Amino acid sequence: MVTANAAAVLLQHYVDNFRRLPWRSPPGESPPDPYRVWLSEIMLQQTTVAAVKPRFERFVARWPTIEALAAAKDEDILSEWAGLGYYARARNLAACAREVARRGAFPTTAAELRQLPGIGAYTSAAIAAIAFGQRAAAVDTNVRRVTARLHGLREPSSEQVESRVVQTMPAGRAGDFIQAMMDLGATICRPKSPLCGQCPLGAHCLAFRSGDPESFPAPRQRGERPHRYGLAYWIERDGAIWLVRRPSKGMLGGMAALPGSEWADGPTGAANAIGTVRHVFTHFSLDMQVVPRSAPVGEGWWCPIDQLHHAGLPTLYRRATELVLGEHQHAA
Repeated sequence: MVTANAAAVLLQHYVDNFRRLPWRSPPGESPPDPYRVWLSEIMLQQTTVAAVKPRFERFVARWPTIEALAAAKDEDILSEWAGLGYYARARNLAACAREVARRGAFPTTAAELRQLPGIGAYTSAAIAAIAFGQRAAAVDTNVRRVTARLHGLREPSSEQVESRVVQTMPAGRAGDFIQAMMDLGATICRPKSPLCGQCPLGAHCLAFRSGDPESFPAPRQRGERPHRYGLAYWIERDGAIWLVRRPSKGMLGGMAALPGSEWADGPTGAANAIGTVRHVFTHFSLDMQVVPRSAPVGEGWWCPIDQLHHAGLPTLYRRATELVLGEHQHAA
């Protein structure tokens, strides 16, 4: 059983070593604005802290409050999100902002927060703990790994991890404790080559005591990622490119894009392709051939080539445009 002393040791380590992030309050100070906690947690899903920091700061400079974000157009939010990936997050962000603005404030409990668009079990618990001081088990991959190693759990269930987190959480310090666990997992209790010699919890850690801390928790088996194929049409006229907006539902929903075919399981076999862009999504990889075409396809607009960087293209289509423009430069 991990004692209250271990929690106190971890919190002191956090006070001495916490990561200064634009969405956090220093340990022991008043909790941060729930808007900033919510926004950062949505951005950090499947995205690194290093990638999120500058984008977060740009986002809150443009929309400093939940009310300002709620009043923004979907297209502007999607464009600002471009490059962060997982675009359903941006669509849910807009929907959630409008619902919170309608209510007048964020709800304060994990159960109520989970009713909002785009907020699941982890995010609701993180907001409740960090912004409102609730005893909520916000278990991300870092917290799961730290908890599993600390308690010697090789194949922990979600219920086991959550109960251990809540049991160890000191009264009145929920936000600091959760963020201390996150920081420990990100900087010391790493998946590979953990820095056990620097860990403040070494004396309490059953995985460290086993002599093989890296084996806790046991790695999850991943299935093979399927591969798909598609076409993107390069339609150029008078120094401008024809862009469309993808359907609101599905992959890259609502984002600006080059027009093209549906993504299929077999090669497209286009003979006149300018080149191919390979992109890896969470559940599949994609080879997208870029093919020249003369007439516009679908409903869209002409975007001047020198303004493409303002079009809000997701990474897949930005790389496709860079491929073609690089070929143009090479030919010239």
